[in-house]
Amino acid sequence: MAAIRILTPYKGSAVRFSRFDAFRLLVSTRDRYASSLGLHVLQVFPTPSGGNIINEVATFDSDEGVNDCCWSESHHSLAVSGLTDGTVKLWDTSLPPASQPVSIFREHCDQVRSVDWNPAVNYFLSASNDAKIKLWIPGRDNSYYTFEGHTDKVNAVAWNAIQPHVFASVSNDRTVGLWDVRDNRSLTRISDYHPFGIVSCNWNKHSEFLVATASGRSIDVWDIRTTLVPLVDFISHDRFVSRICFSPHWANMLLSCSLDNTVRTWDIQAQALIARYDLHHDAVYGIDMSVHIEDLIASTGRDKLVHIWRVSP
Repeated sequence: MAAIRILTPYKGSAVRFSRFDAFRLLVSTRDRYASSLGLHVLQVFPTPSGGNIINEVATFDSDEGVNDCCWSESHHSLAVSGLTDGTVKLWDTSLPPASQPVSIFREHCDQVRSVDWNPAVNYFLSASNDAKIKLWIPGRDNSYYTFEGHTDKVNAVAWNAIQPHVFASVSNDRTVGLWDVRDNRSLTRISDYHPFGIVSCNWNKHSEFLVATASGRSIDVWDIRTTLVPLVDFISHDRFVSRICFSPHWANMLLSCSLDNTVRTWDIQAQALIARYDLHHDAVYGIDMSVHIEDLIASTGRDKLVHIWRVSP
């Protein structure tokens, strides 16, 4: 697939590929001055000339900004979002906008920073500035469980792809939390020595023991069996990192984006830069890699652009 982009009316905060449709994406926006707050479903279509274009096929408006979003891993049309007003909203993208959202959850008392759907079981997590993490089951009116232990804003949560009962959380308290939902307990706490809060985390898709975190301009990779020091620690960007993501296809490849307007890919074993992409002209907040198409990346940011391209043409 050749690189393609779409100029949107909104500033993106997150982008996610669908597990069920290789050419469908979900984009969220949180900009208070945007003309269309909420969720946007984009579809890649082939052109008669053999290329591709991106069109927006559905828009689901919200009164408040959306910090994060993700597709369901269990149902092709469901998606969840975390909003700046502290609500968690569940959407069915197969229904018309007038029927949306299908559920609103109001238990958090501050902004919801992150959401993540479990890869094996039909439930999802939300993480908030109120220092709490909640587990939700679609169809229930209230959360199934609340995980407490962080002492400051929880910026991100991520399920372990190989051990789906385990998840990681990262916080402004400069710790990484590891949790087990089988008995709703904290497995361990990793203390990060960087001076800034930790903003993003993601598990390696090929090892149940490796989790990456981002704090300031630094990226760390931890082996959860030995957590005194990270296995990998390097300065990755010229300004703060906003999100990281492991490749679903390559065990050593990590993707990052930053307030320095760039997206970069890394070989974590060599601690070396693979490629730098200067596609955006403002801060990049959302990145994802397709599980269907090897090396296919999507990004979105404050410049209102959504890019889709291949690492290796």
